[in-house]
Amino acid sequence: MTPQVKAILAKYESDNPGVKANLARILMQGDLGGTGKLVILPVDQGFEHGPARSFSVNPAAYDPHYHFQIAIDAGLSAYAAPLGMLEAGADSFAGQIPTILKVNSSNSWATSVAQAVTGTVDDALRLGCSAIGFTIYPGSDGIFDAMNEIREMSAEAKAVGIATVIWSYPRGGTLSKQGELALDVGAYAAHMAALLGAHIIKVKLPTDHIEQGDARKAYEGGDWSTQAKRVEHVVQSCFAGRRIVVFSGGAAKGEDAVYQDARDIRDGGGNGSIIGRNTFQRPRDEAIAMLQRLVRIYKGQE
Repeated sequence: MTPQVKAILAKYESDNPGVKANLARILMQGDLGGTGKLVILPVDQGFEHGPARSFSVNPAAYDPHYHFQIAIDAGLSAYAAPLGMLEAGADSFAGQIPTILKVNSSNSWATSVAQAVTGTVDDALRLGCSAIGFTIYPGSDGIFDAMNEIREMSAEAKAVGIATVIWSYPRGGTLSKQGELALDVGAYAAHMAALLGAHIIKVKLPTDHIEQGDARKAYEGGDWSTQAKRVEHVVQSCFAGRRIVVFSGGAAKGEDAVYQDARDIRDGGGNGSIIGRNTFQRPRDEAIAMLQRLVRIYKGQE
């Protein structure tokens, strides 16, 4: 284990050896192993957007084995997916890459901003997962129920040595569409995930918009003009960098934008990317080449 990983694990002061071992599995895996940086492949878009919208552009991606194999061949840190996707490849790929069980999900027909619990800590144990993943929507009417759910599931997971990843996506309530990506809102959402006990926090890259009137004064005079500066503020909001923070890839975009995002995350002190559609919707060779270039960027080689 490298000094970088030991230093990260030392910041999780209340956790048992099982949780730390599973965090170490993720941090020591793949081509970024030992650097303190991560690239994770998440494939939960079938639940969120439907199979055709997610996979028809690259039909090979309908097969769950395809995603396991891309994550392994590209030298990634972990693979995250809902229950059925992990079950479909659990035996063939056992032990080859750390997995994260996404334990709640929504769908594109829902009229409320909420998610249903679709997996359990027992499922994660059975499948040999290193962590559970859970989405919260700060600002939504259902946020307090979601907080209660993740409090219970996270406590159960920690008790059996499994880490917790929280996707924290502001949405609903009085938030404007622009406000969902606002700097102050994103930093607040990331801080909530840290306060809920997340080991790894996943958030979206923020814009320089400030949404909350009450927060505007706190941001006056700050330089939020670059994405790296905004990333730095989000990381600061996660206990001054004492928690692992990764940033989502978002909607499909051009290669140059994906690479620039990674440079900004790296330069702002973020721990890495959790990137799905921007890779698996491309042909396999292109996806692997993109992921390997992201690894080089996080290593400081580009």
